Amino acid sequence: MASPLIHHVSVINRDRYVTFDFYHKLLGLEFLLKTVNQDEVDMLHLFFGDKTGRPGTEFSVFEMPNAPQKQFGTNSLERTVFAVPSEASLPFWLDRFEAHDVFNCEIEHYQGRKYLHFEDRDGIQLALTPLRKGDASEHTPHQSADIPLEHAILGIDSFQCRVRYAEASARAFMNMHGYQKLESYEHNQHEVTVLGAEDVLFGQQLHLIEDRTRDIETQGIGSVQHIALNAKNRTGLYEMEKMILDTNFRYSGIKQRDFFESLYYREPNNLLIEVATEQTNFVKPKTATEDYDAIPLFLPDFLESRRSYIENGIKR
Repeated sequence: MASPLIHHVSVINRDRYVTFDFYHKLLGLEFLLKTVNQDEVDMLHLFFGDKTGRPGTEFSVFEMPNAPQKQFGTNSLERTVFAVPSEASLPFWLDRFEAHDVFNCEIEHYQGRKYLHFEDRDGIQLALTPLRKGDASEHTPHQSADIPLEHAILGIDSFQCRVRYAEASARAFMNMHGYQKLESYEHNQHEVTVLGAEDVLFGQQLHLIEDRTRDIETQGIGSVQHIALNAKNRTGLYEMEKMILDTNFRYSGIKQRDFFESLYYREPNNLLIEVATEQTNFVKPKTATEDYDAIPLFLPDFLESRRSYIENGIKR
C-alpha cells in the first residue's frame, strides 16, 4: 500500500473524557493508546486511528487542562481533513453532527470537492471529504455499532496551514521533502498553494493558505500542536536531518519514540513539523472495554520504572 505524506496530527485539548467520547465514540476512530508525553510525563497523550494504527490514519491529543484557549491567527497549523468513503457519507455525518450538537458548516463546495467542516468540543478545526484516491475497501477503519462501515472515517485526507508567506513554506517543503506544487486557487480572498506527491496514501495533500492580515496565532486549547510528515525509514530520517542542518533550521535532534524515530523542526513560518519514520513496531494493546478508566496506561520501557509517579501525576 502507498506511503503517507502526513504521518499523524497532534492537537491540544482540555479533558481526556471529552476527547475519548468525541473521537472514539462519536467519530468512530479506533482508540489506539493511552500514554503520556515522553518529554513531559505529567501530560496525557491519547492516540486514535484505524484498526492497525498505521501512519496516515493517526490523530493524537495532548491533554492540557490549564492551557489558555487559542487565539486564532496566521502562522498556524489550522485544520485536519479526514477521508470518508464517498459523497454519500457526508449526509450521514451531517445528520450525526446535528443529533449530537456538533458545530458544523453543513456540506460545502471547496476546491471543486464537497466538504463538511466541523469542530470538536474544544474548537479543533476538522473536516470530512470523500476519498480522493483508491478504494475504501483497501482500508481498515474502526467498526462501530452505530456507524456503518460504508461511512467510517478512513484516515487523513489533507491538512491546511495558514501562513504569512506561503512561497517560503512551499519552497522548504518541496526542497526538503520532495513535494510537488499541484495547483493554486483562491478561497475567501486568500491564495492557497496545494502540495502533494505521487502515489501517496489517500492522495494526501498539504494546503498553504496565505494570510498576511491576521495576527500570529496564540497556541492553546483548540490548537494543532504539530503535524508529522512521513519519512520512509531511518535512512530517510537521517537524510532529512542533514538537510535541516544544512538549511540551519531550528530542530530537536533525532528522538526515539518507542514505536518510531522522529525529529522536530521549525519551517520558515515557524510551524512545528515532526518527521517520523513510517517503519513502526506498533501493535495495538488488547483491551476489551469501552470504559476509558479501565484502559491501562501504556508506558515505554524507559519510563516503566517511574509508573507509580507518573500515574499519580496524571490523576485529577
